[in-house]
Amino acid sequence: MDNLTHTLTGYMLSRAGLDRLSPGATIALLIAANIPDVDVVTALAGSATYLEHHRGITHGLVMAPVMALLPLPLVWLFRKQPAQGRRVKWVGAWAASLAGVLSHLLLDWTNIYGVRLLAPFSGEWLRLDITSVVDPWIWVLLAGCVLWPMLAGLVAGEIGARSKSGPGAAQFALLTLTLYTGGRYLLHQRAIDTLDAHLHNGGVPVRAAAFPSPANPLRWIGLAELNNAYVMYELNLARTFDTDDGRLYYKAGPTAQTQAAKQTYPFQAFLTFSQFPLWRLGQVADPPGAMEVEAIDLRFGVPGEGRFSAQCIVDAIGQVSDASFQFGRSNEGSRRD
Repeated sequence: MDNLTHTLTGYMLSRAGLDRLSPGATIALLIAANIPDVDVVTALAGSATYLEHHRGITHGLVMAPVMALLPLPLVWLFRKQPAQGRRVKWVGAWAASLAGVLSHLLLDWTNIYGVRLLAPFSGEWLRLDITSVVDPWIWVLLAGCVLWPMLAGLVAGEIGARSKSGPGAAQFALLTLTLYTGGRYLLHQRAIDTLDAHLHNGGVPVRAAAFPSPANPLRWIGLAELNNAYVMYELNLARTFDTDDGRLYYKAGPTAQTQAAKQTYPFQAFLTFSQFPLWRLGQVADPPGAMEVEAIDLRFGVPGEGRFSAQCIVDAIGQVSDASFQFGRSNEGSRRD
């Protein structure tokens, strides 16, 4: 998930009662709810390196107790002055920090990007595909429950009453978040069942996947994988499903060019991550006889969008150049004729 969601979730955990574990527990929670994303430093070595290491060892369950230690020096820094009051209970602060780390891993597990929870023992990507990396409904829920105690306090102050809505609002937010993700899980399973119940382009799907729409929980991107193609749908669970509405993307068979591309680091990093890779080949004007090779992850875009894709140029004698990976659109545009 995005870091705003992680931060707000950490704050809700604190307000729901974990702040009582120790002075400074809120600081620990807010930092710990984001600390697994410290792997962002690998982006300094390039996007392919970031892709290889992101949501890896820093997101592994076995490393969670260690990651929970990292915010504690900042807790000490902010609480070391006598004016700050009671001493930090370090076990309690660590427990609060661990809750923040685990909340991060659980939220990342729900979305389509996935997370390597079993790292460093396994590089398998685990994902539920039930939320987008940025989910506006979760933003609204968490932000509303942050603001509600403030508004309730203002109203209570006007009438001379004492507001006690803070813990209740936080507990409501966490409960509602759990119910929301549970509901999305059920809708996701319904989308998968819908795809599995039909033939696609005359064939039985090898596997089916459904990726969420951020705005409407009833709308999904459905993907049916066949032996030789992918069929993609804009799937609305409130309407009758029609296989004629699918977009067909044929898989490119193995070629000398794709085999050469697979030997490069950007493609290796991409293929370790990608769950639904689509290969494309096209001629380029220079050098003569060269081909552009591109692999796209269909979870994040379709051909022509340039999102989550690895590209390279393979010349007539099989030499590879300009191998790269990109998360978003290229600034250069396509080099195909």
